[in-house]
Amino acid sequence: MINIGIIGAGRIGQVHAKSILTGVPEAKIKAIADPFMTEQTEQWAKSVGINNVYLDHKKIIDDPEIDAVLICSSTDTHCPISLEAIAAGKHVFCEKPIDHDLEKIKSVISALEGKNIKYQVGFNRRFDHNFRAVRDAVVKGSVGDIQVIKISSRDPAPPPIAYVKISGGIYLDMMIHDFDMVRFLSGSEVDEVTAYGAALVDPAIGEAGDVDTAIVTMKLKNGALAVIDNSRQAVYGYDQRAEVFGSKGCVECGNDRASTAVISTVDGVNSEKPLWFFLERYMAAYQLEIRSFIDAIVNDTPTEVGVDDGLQPVLIGLAAKKSMEEGRPVKISEISI
Repeated sequence: MINIGIIGAGRIGQVHAKSILTGVPEAKIKAIADPFMTEQTEQWAKSVGINNVYLDHKKIIDDPEIDAVLICSSTDTHCPISLEAIAAGKHVFCEKPIDHDLEKIKSVISALEGKNIKYQVGFNRRFDHNFRAVRDAVVKGSVGDIQVIKISSRDPAPPPIAYVKISGGIYLDMMIHDFDMVRFLSGSEVDEVTAYGAALVDPAIGEAGDVDTAIVTMKLKNGALAVIDNSRQAVYGYDQRAEVFGSKGCVECGNDRASTAVISTVDGVNSEKPLWFFLERYMAAYQLEIRSFIDAIVNDTPTEVGVDDGLQPVLIGLAAKKSMEEGRPVKISEISI
């Protein structure tokens, strides 16, 4: 049995707790910690069998019975808590991003060197059944040599402005998932990016120094081209689609819906809208990624999404940000590490 400590009791911490409690019998949640723990959250924790509830996460780090920690706290704590956990010899699952600062990510990479510690980054979309099916087709050679990848990722509603101001910007907050997906679907690294962005959904997002609508074109090291479009608002629901086109054909995946029923009448053809919320779309993926992490610990195998997979999308995101600001293509090699 793998004893788990969860650091961060907010929405994503509770999502991972639910995943473990309902679908990962090899793991047990021994404790959860959050400096902003409310009475309501504490009651929730104890109602699901988590009896050790702390304000100080160091009680989890210092507990010799805890084998692994899930870092689900605010982004600015991901790196320091990762370093504390590694120093304590604990396996680490860290929500994305490890950090937006490359030097801090480097410190985590250095801390892991020479240690048999499993470190997984929370890019949950790799575990979505739709994107996995696309990746499987690519690996099997069904589409031949990859030529073009297209990804659309659009949220149903923009986040609060207070969040926008601390998010790191659309490229490091929202599109970072899509940068990871390009790497996952292509099996290649990115060589160069060109980014365009505008505040077309909410002027307040522009006033906060960010954009809410963005397109990035990419040159990959395997010769393929990729394009990503993001919007902070798709009025019809959570829009997540991908396509890989190659020399032998094409594979694509669409949105999950409440049902696949299509009603055709004289008035038109109608189907369900995409699911509205990311937790509806990706709840199964969250469970699979935690199961993958636990399997890596139990079987002593590499994690499916390692520390370098946490680094590369940040490099791409910084290059995209630089491209938009300077109005030119930017090579990933220009972003120093």
